Amino acid sequence: MASTSPEIQSNYALSSILSGPHPERPLRVCMLAYAFYESDTRILQYATALAERGDIVDVIALRRGDEFPEFERLNGVNVYRIQERTVNEKGLFTYVKRIMRFAFRSAWFLRRKHREHPYDVVHVHNVPDFLVFSAVYPKLKKAPIVLDVHDLLPEFYASKFKISHKSFLFKLLVLSERCSAAFADHVIIANHLWRHRLVSRSSKPEKCSVVRNRPDLSIFTESAKEKRKEDGKFILTYPGSLNWHQGLDVAIRAFTSIADRIPEAEFHIYGEGPAKPSLMALVKEFGMESRIFFHDFLPSREVAQVMAKTDLAIEPKRSTSAFGNEALSTKILEFMSLGVPVIASKTTIHAYYYDETIIQYYDNDDESQLAAQILHLKNDSHLRRSLVENAKQYVEENTWDARKHEYLRLVDSLITPNAQVALVL
Repeated sequence: MASTSPEIQSNYALSSILSGPHPERPLRVCMLAYAFYESDTRILQYATALAERGDIVDVIALRRGDEFPEFERLNGVNVYRIQERTVNEKGLFTYVKRIMRFAFRSAWFLRRKHREHPYDVVHVHNVPDFLVFSAVYPKLKKAPIVLDVHDLLPEFYASKFKISHKSFLFKLLVLSERCSAAFADHVIIANHLWRHRLVSRSSKPEKCSVVRNRPDLSIFTESAKEKRKEDGKFILTYPGSLNWHQGLDVAIRAFTSIADRIPEAEFHIYGEGPAKPSLMALVKEFGMESRIFFHDFLPSREVAQVMAKTDLAIEPKRSTSAFGNEALSTKILEFMSLGVPVIASKTTIHAYYYDETIIQYYDNDDESQLAAQILHLKNDSHLRRSLVENAKQYVEENTWDARKHEYLRLVDSLITPNAQVALVL
């Protein structure tokens, strides 16, 4: 059987979060993110959990062309898409310019909304960290501000734009992280390794909590019923962002090296990002266009249906990337909840949370080792079933439904005078 959840075994656990009752009236909460709400599972879960218990939730986010309206009400959540974005940034300047524009627009929008109906809590999501300063007006009006660190910004940009950790820009990003954490009333971090890092350089331990990315069974239980019809194919799938640190080039090379030995296999890649053109060029160079397929972005519920029809999931995050080595994949747990076996790079963060009874690992971004593991699992249905069975207990302990009360109590604690958030050994 799979081991007990690392949250129970780790040095820190979120507990004793609220010493008072839930407020009698519904809360007004604003979520602010330079992201597409409909495809960001983390923000979707927060907002939906609050709305389900009767709170009023506004989300300020990005718009993906004309595909989505500027305003929409989704599952009780008011979604305001105030700026359009196409994910085609060629460099740091373009990236920062668009973010700054969003930061100013969201600050003005948030000021207007707060004056109409004051928010009890404003929950700001990075990237970037400094987006938290867009909540300056609610902050001045005594509304608690939460900064949610999805990714450590200095390491993220260093990986994305090949910036040295000793460079002036990296140090500037650390300073931005420190100032942003100081501005916020509480900081949420996406995994325990990053919490240790952030506490060591930018914030106080008592001010920081961990809320991991977890699968929402309301999406994935429904999708699990939609298994693929028997067609003789063996489908490998990667859904997610297409950045260098994701290691998709390793996965493409590995699959190409064994493609002739598993002619019924196909590799499907869903997502977008700056590495997509080079990955497509690599597939073309190998002449694998009929075996490796690229697909555009899909909303969470649609991509869950794709994942459910997968035979083998690939998570090739680059362990030799400082950022990739510590960026925890949400898709691993999502595939587990769907009963799909997973091959993953043995990064530090993956090894921290998942043991080898529930994931088939390969080491050191070794494409030949990944290729061997793909063949091994393809030819060993018993091993695939074993990984799936062992993952069941882990999934049950780590779904969003099982742990969302931690976040809800945290929000309540910020507006309840006698409540306190505690991280205990």
